[in-house]
Amino acid sequence: MDELDALRLMRTGLALEEPPERLAQRIDWRDERDARDARDDGAKERPRRGLRLRLRPRVPLLTLAAATVAATVAIALVAAQDDEGPAPGPGGENGPRPGNVLLAAAVSAQKAPSGKYWHVKTVSGEVYAVGKSASKHYKVDSRQGNEMWTDRNGLRRTAHIELPDIPLTAADRRKWQAAGSPEWVDVPNPEGGGEAQLDMSASSTGRSPAPPSPDERFYAMTPRQIAELPTDPKALENALLGLKDYWRAVSKDGVGPEPMRALRGEERVRALTDVAGTLLSTAPAPPEVRAAVFRMLANQPGVRDEGQTTDPLGRRGTAVSLPLKTTTALGVYTAPKQLGTYRRQFILNPDTGTLLAIRDLVADPPRGSRKLPPGDDGQPRSLRAEDMPDRFHRSGELASYQAFAVTEWTNTEPPH
Repeated sequence: MDELDALRLMRTGLALEEPPERLAQRIDWRDERDARDARDDGAKERPRRGLRLRLRPRVPLLTLAAATVAATVAIALVAAQDDEGPAPGPGGENGPRPGNVLLAAAVSAQKAPSGKYWHVKTVSGEVYAVGKSASKHYKVDSRQGNEMWTDRNGLRRTAHIELPDIPLTAADRRKWQAAGSPEWVDVPNPEGGGEAQLDMSASSTGRSPAPPSPDERFYAMTPRQIAELPTDPKALENALLGLKDYWRAVSKDGVGPEPMRALRGEERVRALTDVAGTLLSTAPAPPEVRAAVFRMLANQPGVRDEGQTTDPLGRRGTAVSLPLKTTTALGVYTAPKQLGTYRRQFILNPDTGTLLAIRDLVADPPRGSRKLPPGDDGQPRSLRAEDMPDRFHRSGELASYQAFAVTEWTNTEPPH
């Protein structure tokens, strides 16, 4: 799903509130828009203009200790045969599934050429409501871009692409223009403490290369381990069930990384589809593994074909929905900071075997409030529905996304 981390992202509904002391141990409460996504695209901190805050899409953020654990946990790539699969999702085992679409995508993915580098270009966005009321507001797409080249040894080169925030639709653009086309627009700070601003100026563009990262991991898997994943869909699922991480939206106090196979029902489906999204996008999976991922998804209960749609970059594709009513991101950082719930879609092109985008739609708009641990100044804080970016969204409206403008194996050398 930085990127919807990314996005967004988006996972399972909060069943209980995690104790603040537990959050304080494993969560850095800095604004997530100043942090690098620990799993994905490595967006770098962007410059600020004075005291004005340039907001970023939500990303999960591991503390140093948690990141160290995630990078060193054992991975059972050849796992024991699991004796209990996911419980049936909505619609039951015989409900509608997008088998034909996903299986067609698998055939196309398997025919794709290989190469020296896995090249990915992403655009991630989060939709903010600008205005004071549901009847008088417009929506702005706050965007970030990244471009990455990863070789088979795990060396990654990344460039962060600065993008201006833009009105979401033509109607939103007319409202923004009627307001005088301001270059900076005010939005509530989701964490409280006054207002923040979105940068809509045409000058907020640029490209910032980052130093090479020599040992890139994806859910603690190296590119070599990803290349060795099984190409049989059931065997692939069984291998992924051995991955250890913080899979649950809310973790119990004292519980560290655990194998995915410890999950059941929708929690397991959510975790599997999370890893599947990474293997189909930012991870350097070879064509045969990508094909197996599509076939594995086709076997998951409750996964549905929702027909033709347009992705956030304007490309036509097929929407495949996951059987989850979700909050964002796995409880490591963002899930405890959500007051609404969301449902996730993959948008894919079966003819090319590519994942075009991951899109998160509002299921239940935010409501109520929740306490947060004190800020750096020691003052109490809380989440409030009136401060959420999607406070005026209706069910079914876009909340956030991660679009993949380029996903390809290439022999072209990356720029230095």
